[in-house]
Amino acid sequence: MDRTQNIMALVCLLSLKVQKCEMASGKVLEETYLKWVQYKEDCVRMIENEPLPQAGLFCNRTFDRYACWPDTPAGSGVNISCPFYLPWYDQVSQGVVRRLCGSDALWERDDNGQVWRDMTQCEEEKEVKSQELWFKQLMVSFKMLYTVGYSLSLFTLAAALVILLSFRKLHCTRNYIHANLFMSLILRAVSVIIKDTMLERHWGREIMKHGDVSEMLSHQAAIGCRVAQVMMQYCVLANHYWFFGEAIYLYSVLIASVFIDNNKYLPYICLGWGTPLLFVVPWVVMKQLKENKECWAVNENMNYWWIIRFPILLASLINFLIFMKILKVILSKLRASNQSGYPDYKLRLAKATLTLIPLFGVHEIIFIFATDEQITGVLRYIKVFFTLFLNSFQGFLVAVLYCYANKEVRTELNRKLRSWRIKAEIVCCGQ
Repeated sequence: MDRTQNIMALVCLLSLKVQKCEMASGKVLEETYLKWVQYKEDCVRMIENEPLPQAGLFCNRTFDRYACWPDTPAGSGVNISCPFYLPWYDQVSQGVVRRLCGSDALWERDDNGQVWRDMTQCEEEKEVKSQELWFKQLMVSFKMLYTVGYSLSLFTLAAALVILLSFRKLHCTRNYIHANLFMSLILRAVSVIIKDTMLERHWGREIMKHGDVSEMLSHQAAIGCRVAQVMMQYCVLANHYWFFGEAIYLYSVLIASVFIDNNKYLPYICLGWGTPLLFVVPWVVMKQLKENKECWAVNENMNYWWIIRFPILLASLINFLIFMKILKVILSKLRASNQSGYPDYKLRLAKATLTLIPLFGVHEIIFIFATDEQITGVLRYIKVFFTLFLNSFQGFLVAVLYCYANKEVRTELNRKLRSWRIKAEIVCCGQ
């Protein structure tokens, strides 16, 4: 790219600079671009209003889309401060960028025919660059991890959902709740993958001219990724509240009747699919009114983010408390199972579901007091890793435990396979 071209070269650097994810680089890109526009406007005013030198040859004042250069006497050099729009300006605020004006009153050029300038003092420190490169590689590894996890979960959950809905003997309130849980996990995986695709499409487009940046930062260009962001937040909430529904169903079967009739699953539908709307809609309104920037992926005011975070933490905390309560009940029932006529299916249900209750929401409980604003360094990376790993592979574990490892499901599958085998033998023998 031409070294004298506009801020796009800097934008390309930014894709490496703050890549906590597309969201962070998007915020830095927008802030840098706005500061660059201000810098350019100040330079244009200087070019238009400053009086010309009264005598002698000089190189003309100019703006090369990186720095603002004043009139410079022929045969001399000029030093100006590093541009203030640089994201790392605090590190190079004492540095200068240099140009040379030739004796013919033309700016000196390098071997490639481009106007020469020395901006080594304005470049980011190598140590910082290496740290940021390591951070980018770490984030890329995290993204690969959860992409694999969500993809694996998506395929296993889709097959498990088909199995549950295909066999009539598996149709019951318990399995209907499982099916909705599978669907919420499927939608969550799909929404995360679509959100990543939209963010990459929004921020990863090739920048060739000045208009590409302003178009990239426009509200119209961000509509698609905002919709994807909203859908992802809804699916994440729905996923947590279907886990909440699973916990309530198990609690009502083993301990107390929470929803009066467990054969009716309409209350669970309202809980799992309706409750998230109570929080997503206010969050969308606040984003539209107060933080209508980029893809709504950056939370400048964390109070708005608590609209989403609070119901997730609440559901996770209640799930954990239910788990502790159920654990005591199941232990006592298992001890007494040989002496009483307590229905065996409830114990099987408890064993299958109990396996999952510690899984969903546990990482939220572990880090409940260690919020994103409070933790830094290694602890933050540990939290990000475990959160992404558990969330992405959660669907795979759910499919295995609720479907593929479920004795009732395996029995139905074996019965169906035997039926197909007998029909195939009849057809074969008949021919």
